[in-house]
Amino acid sequence: MELGIYTFADISPAIPAEQRMANLMEEVELADQVGLEVFGIGEHHRKDYAVSTPAVVLAAAAVRTKNIRLTSAVTVLSSDDPVRVFQEFAAVDLLSHGRAEIMAGRGSFIESYPLFGYDLDDYDELFTEKLGLLLELRNAERVTWSGTHRAPVNGLGVYPRPVQEKLPVWIAVGGTAQSAARAGTLGLPLAVAIIGGSPQHFVPLVELYRESGRRAGHDPATLKVSINSHAYVAATSQQAADEFFPPYAEVMSRIGAERGWPPTTRQHFDALRSPRGALAIGSPQEMIDKILAQYELFHHDRYLAQMALGAMPHAGVMRAIELLGTVVAPAVRRATSG
Repeated sequence: MELGIYTFADISPAIPAEQRMANLMEEVELADQVGLEVFGIGEHHRKDYAVSTPAVVLAAAAVRTKNIRLTSAVTVLSSDDPVRVFQEFAAVDLLSHGRAEIMAGRGSFIESYPLFGYDLDDYDELFTEKLGLLLELRNAERVTWSGTHRAPVNGLGVYPRPVQEKLPVWIAVGGTAQSAARAGTLGLPLAVAIIGGSPQHFVPLVELYRESGRRAGHDPATLKVSINSHAYVAATSQQAADEFFPPYAEVMSRIGAERGWPPTTRQHFDALRSPRGALAIGSPQEMIDKILAQYELFHHDRYLAQMALGAMPHAGVMRAIELLGTVVAPAVRRATSG
């Protein structure tokens, strides 16, 4: 199994945008040095996040790392131009000598839609159409394409071309069956974000994805799955919980106020840390056990941890990345290598 990190580059009064960018570069360098396989950066258009253009930041990371794969987490494809997305990630691929990936999704926030002049009523249609164009762009140097929400492309070449013959494109979902089935039908790898409840509830989603892929004639070995969740590791279980809870509760309560969720309590947080909960937070052994318990459910190919949440202190994040890479990841790889 591949293990890695993803971040939304949260900012706060304690961690302004310039400092967050500097911290982010240190995090990706350390993740590379300790042998993690993937680093993902999200796209947001809100004042509480520092990154609106993941490809720009991934390009900076490309020249400061050697081995780690670099992906968006996610690219909000519905409100972007697939031609520019392809060009930007082709540039990241060239700078990184073939380590770029795109994780495409519709986004968990809606600010980018009015910002770029799109109607939320077209939410799903936009993603379907733009994903189709993006896949054509990666399959051929010259493309002829027409759609409803973008000007046609009439036999034009799109450059630069990436190092990889086909830029990897993952489909990111939060629990929508239609999205999982689409990814399987297209034969694209699936990234499932599990940020609440029980991972067991997502098993039917992954099964639907794999069954849709089989029905479409894709080799089951190519139908890869990533599980992405909030996670944090420290020397002891108590230390991990005590350090992660305050920034976690602040972020989830703030977003919850927008969406009608109740405030996050320590009791709820501790329940999510339990063996059947969504959060992988605790000692190295607890994190190993949580990832392997999820592996029993999903037999997934990749696990990505979101640890730099809210105003989480940088020193704690760096320590957690080191433990993830040097203690947790080797044990998980040994247990899942068969």
